[in-house]
Amino acid sequence: MGKIVLVTGGSRSGKSEFAERYAAKCGKNVGYIATAEVYDSEMAFRVKLHRERRPHDWQTFEAPYDAHETIAEAGRSSCDTILFDCLTIYVSNILCSMESISDSAENYRTMREQIDALIAASRDFDGTVIFVTNEVGSGIVPENHLAREYRDIAGLVNQWVGAASDEVYLVTCGIAVNIKNLAANLED
Repeated sequence: MGKIVLVTGGSRSGKSEFAERYAAKCGKNVGYIATAEVYDSEMAFRVKLHRERRPHDWQTFEAPYDAHETIAEAGRSSCDTILFDCLTIYVSNILCSMESISDSAENYRTMREQIDALIAASRDFDGTVIFVTNEVGSGIVPENHLAREYRDIAGLVNQWVGAASDEVYLVTCGIAVNIKNLAANLED
């Protein structure tokens, strides 16, 4: 059974760098699952920064969709650790590929199926899967439906993956704290 780690934080909090260091320490054969698609110069620059930081011996897999299949592929190619960067871009890809986003219940159902498949593939992987995600719900309420839908679904995805994770790190100012260890236990 695979180990799942979730790394979350705000924009430019240092979460990807922390996740990269974590992956380098726990794996000899690291697979990097990239979810971003490059549509403009800003995204091209972000991807460039991530590529330059990664060790050259890491194997990169592009997975803007159906990433559960890519996790299985990485396992077959002898990866012992997978760094998945990032869940919120993955959510955006799926949400923006839908014919319509007007049916919130359908959007949530579709996303739950996708994330359940991702979690199951991570558990089936014989190693560690590290997910990077963004905290997007701490700001103001967006004025348009797509932005609100994205914010709400991203928050739910973070909860679902966080609940399935063995470790959850919150990164702020470049400092990571294992918040799963600090979580209140209300089960008793």
